[in-house]
Amino acid sequence: QAQLVESGGGLVQAGASLRLSCAASGLIFSSYTMAWFRQAPGKEREFVTSINPRGSNTYSADSVKGRFTTSRDNAKNTVYLQMNSLKPEDTAVYYCAARFNFDDRYYTLSSQYNHWGQGTQVTVSS
Repeated sequence: QAQLVESGGGLVQAGASLRLSCAASGLIFSSYTMAWFRQAPGKEREFVTSINPRGSNTYSADSVKGRFTTSRDNAKNTVYLQMNSLKPEDTAVYYCAARFNFDDRYYTLSSQYNHWGQGTQVTVSS
């Protein structure tokens, strides 16, 4: 059974950096597009960034472009989210998600992803 486990969240001040990790098991990791979503209190879950199965293409929401980058290590079955220049509005629970596919297109809807992690809290204080 597929399992995604996020780690690396925490409490930081505005302007700081954090690196989230998502370790996958129970699936053929290199066949999945991986994505990060986030959900702030009282708001809907929103797309942050995604990376294609080979790790050659990424796509990010405008709100994080230039600050957040995603990468993956298919040998370690792990995807990463490097977050720089954090802002209080980045405060949310961050989820990683996996979508089974072989193409290089990007997918931004939560309904397009098959598997989800339990989430990790990121809190940015002003």
